[in-house]
Amino acid sequence: MNTSTLDKLRKMKFFGMFHAFKSSMETGKTNDYTADELLAHLVEAEWDDRQNRRIERTILYAKFRYKAAIEDVHYHADRSIDRNQIMRLADCTFIDRFENLLITGSTGIGKSYVASAIGHQACILGYRVLYTSTPKLFAKLKMAKADGSYIKEIAKLERQQLLILDDFGIQPFDAQSRAALMEIIEDRHGKTSLIITSQLPVSKWFEVIGEKTIADAILDRIVHDAHRIELKGESMRRKRSVEPENSH
Repeated sequence: MNTSTLDKLRKMKFFGMFHAFKSSMETGKTNDYTADELLAHLVEAEWDDRQNRRIERTILYAKFRYKAAIEDVHYHADRSIDRNQIMRLADCTFIDRFENLLITGSTGIGKSYVASAIGHQACILGYRVLYTSTPKLFAKLKMAKADGSYIKEIAKLERQQLLILDDFGIQPFDAQSRAALMEIIEDRHGKTSLIITSQLPVSKWFEVIGEKTIADAILDRIVHDAHRIELKGESMRRKRSVEPENSH
């Protein structure tokens, strides 16, 4: 075996080429390739390896609540969830159009899972994604205001092509959180996309945000032309004893 070449590939961090060449050498398949074919095989292996590692890094960075997949979403009739709509959203072109997605429904119905599944798909397709609990995000931003890192945190949010705000409206916004929300929405409007999940119907968000002028401005930017999924039916958490744990 050409250990010198393998060693160089490893040191150059061409791990895809390394494993493909090592496997070909061990099985004797290098003799089945022309020089052009072998090079193409090694380049393809390196490309696939780098793409897979990029996806893994992107998913890790996103910090999803669930390890979710589009193919595991349940389409029971009582859930009022449209398979065709989910498939259209899964191509993530709504992100290219800077559109938002609002997912509402009672607790345990699967809102966070659906949001995570679409977010995972966005990562696979190469989009920058961040998933966060809304209460935790604004608690973090309050701390950032105090320690001087607020601008850095806001800039981090703005860089994400898809920001997922889970549990929106679970507690009312105070003046500081309301101002931060307005800044986030204003910075992202027309440039990036949001997925928002909430136990409250969209009609109740005005009351939760508070302060009429700011609430009007925020909701006008969030809700206008947004895609909507309104989940219904029994809590999916209650079904876990009889259905696969990772299906939602």
